[in-house]
Amino acid sequence: MATSGRNSGSGSGNTKSGNSRSGASRQGARRGASPQRRRQHQDEAGVIPVLARTVRAIENSAERGKVNPSNRTRFRVVAVLVREERARIKGDTALSDAERTKELTRLDGIATIMAKTAARDTSLIQLLTDSAPLSTAAQEMRRSMLMEAGSEMSPDDLIVVTEAPVKPADEERHVIPQSVKQYQMSNPFLAPDFSAVGPAPVARSNRLANWELIEPLFRSFEVGVGGAASMELPDAKSLATPGGTELMPHQARFIESARAGHRSYLLADEPGLGKTAQALLAANATNSYPLVVVVPNVVKVNWAREVEKWTPQRVSTVVHGDGADIDAFADVVIVNYEVLDRHVAWLSRRGFKGMVVDEAHFIKNKDSQRSKNVLALSRSIRAVSPRALFIALTGTPLINQIEDFRMIWQYLGWIDDKKPLAELMARLEETELTPGDPGFFAAARNAVVDMGIVRRKKVDVAADIPARRIADIPVELDGEAGRSIREAEAALVARLVERYRRVLATRPESDPADLIRLVAAAELEETRQAGGDGSGDNVFTMVRRIGQAKATPAADYTVNLARNVGKVVFFAKHIDVMDTAEKHFAAAGLKTVSLRGDQTSKARQAAIDAFTNDPDVAVAVCSLTAAGVGVNLQVASNVVLAELSWTNAEQTQAIDRVHRIGQELPVTAWRIIAAGTLDGRISQLIDAKAGLAARALDGEAALEAAEGSVQLEALVAVLTDAVEQL
Repeated sequence: MATSGRNSGSGSGNTKSGNSRSGASRQGARRGASPQRRRQHQDEAGVIPVLARTVRAIENSAERGKVNPSNRTRFRVVAVLVREERARIKGDTALSDAERTKELTRLDGIATIMAKTAARDTSLIQLLTDSAPLSTAAQEMRRSMLMEAGSEMSPDDLIVVTEAPVKPADEERHVIPQSVKQYQMSNPFLAPDFSAVGPAPVARSNRLANWELIEPLFRSFEVGVGGAASMELPDAKSLATPGGTELMPHQARFIESARAGHRSYLLADEPGLGKTAQALLAANATNSYPLVVVVPNVVKVNWAREVEKWTPQRVSTVVHGDGADIDAFADVVIVNYEVLDRHVAWLSRRGFKGMVVDEAHFIKNKDSQRSKNVLALSRSIRAVSPRALFIALTGTPLINQIEDFRMIWQYLGWIDDKKPLAELMARLEETELTPGDPGFFAAARNAVVDMGIVRRKKVDVAADIPARRIADIPVELDGEAGRSIREAEAALVARLVERYRRVLATRPESDPADLIRLVAAAELEETRQAGGDGSGDNVFTMVRRIGQAKATPAADYTVNLARNVGKVVFFAKHIDVMDTAEKHFAAAGLKTVSLRGDQTSKARQAAIDAFTNDPDVAVAVCSLTAAGVGVNLQVASNVVLAELSWTNAEQTQAIDRVHRIGQELPVTAWRIIAAGTLDGRISQLIDAKAGLAARALDGEAALEAAEGSVQLEALVAVLTDAVEQL
């Protein structure tokens, strides 16, 4: 018969010592045991101490104001078992009156705790008397409690009735791109990788075997004990990278940890500290290829660009839609959450040796399809390559939302849905503490942190970071808006090419470059005479439409940024872009203020004061032209530039609203670029002509590019590309 040992310390009062002598008496009687044998360990056996520990854990959860679905199920099961045990005790003729009174008193103690818990969370009250059939999860939980108590169980107790399995609804959507079929034909067998498998961690004892540990582990973070939530990292040995770009010291230390053998990380650095580079270079240092990267749609193009920047010797491929254009032989496969369900089947058989999940808080809901897909893929990788590299990236603060990290810990292989897995359990056993002991929370928190949590803030590594820098975020324009813009650009290029051909026919001996510039200048002059931003496909209307299409992706990026780092300043050039962004922020539950050109000075100052002093105001939505000067917003250190200006001056002035006297943190400006459109070309021209990178990174002086010059050069660039393809 199993006993609960010192675990019974979870109970209190009459429930502390454990069960029922009646449970031991009943089982002993069934086996014909002697009365003396039945009385051995009578306070430590049976179901009552199990119920006591469980109900205490639920009570602690209710005191924190959070009774999650799992604990609600436990509460329901405890209520059922209390009723069953009470009926059994009353009908057990082998018990004396004194024994029966004692056992009923113990059950009354549990019932009292349940009543107090229900008083804290009144939604639990109905569960006390609920007589509906138990769900599958509740049946499994009831069986586990009875087994833990060592109770004899009937066949009905042992069998958990479940519904017939239903074919996953998304299975019909599974696709196998042609490139994948070619790869599978060239690699028909995928052997498990046992080359680096060491012995599984062995716990020194089973002291914690009967403890419910997941909730105490979460609790250890919520109480905020144990110091910074960041593991110790080795010193950096080199800042060099394959791409020639030098790392910052804090980045190099993370990569050195992976090179030294660590294989699972929750990398939770604040945005702007280079998590993407760290993940890619950790994969490079550990040769974790092929590598799969799961990302939000808005940043998947940026990931491909980062692969080329940091590890140019590696080939990346981005999965779009059904994956018709992917390269299944690539070293790095980048897929977004939205299409993962179509590709999870072949991805699971690809033989990856590393996996990165960006914005990992996207998988916090265990019931969402995206979470199930990510977990399924990670398990298949771990089954074939036990030493695979797993990294979860998120800037979400750890302490305030630790319950959201349940699925992240499962993805990383630290826990399953019920208990810590072998490595974490071994670390917890090494503490020689249980959840009932003083000091457990601090020790448990350190054990989880050492599994691979890395969290640095800007203020922690301020010496590593330039005081002011600009980071481009390429986004794809999907849907009808994206198609319309690409069609309009194609029409603009076709018109320019046709005009070029006509000019070339009259001047066949002229330098093509001179003719291209002549055609571009003529196009620009005609556009201005027609009213610039008027109708038609011209350089002005193209930039205008691109800005409108970027409004939602830029706002979405800002939402994630605000939730990660706090206050953000959002700049746009046009009112309708600001309006769209503000609607998106409101839908996301973020409070905003607005700085526009039509405001009175009093209204503008009120908005600035609210952004500065009200902790609930997350975003200041500002006009690039109206709020670019005379405004102090240094309470934030992150700026989002949703639309490009024709000159560097406007952008610099906008960034200077945050990067000014009184700013104590490095400032990062996130410039949203529409990938594969005129937007990208314009950003390059502004950088080249105005020295934007030098101005942002090194503070170098640079000549300001004239507005007309950038517009002309944009037309020259797109026409040059088209002519070269003729």
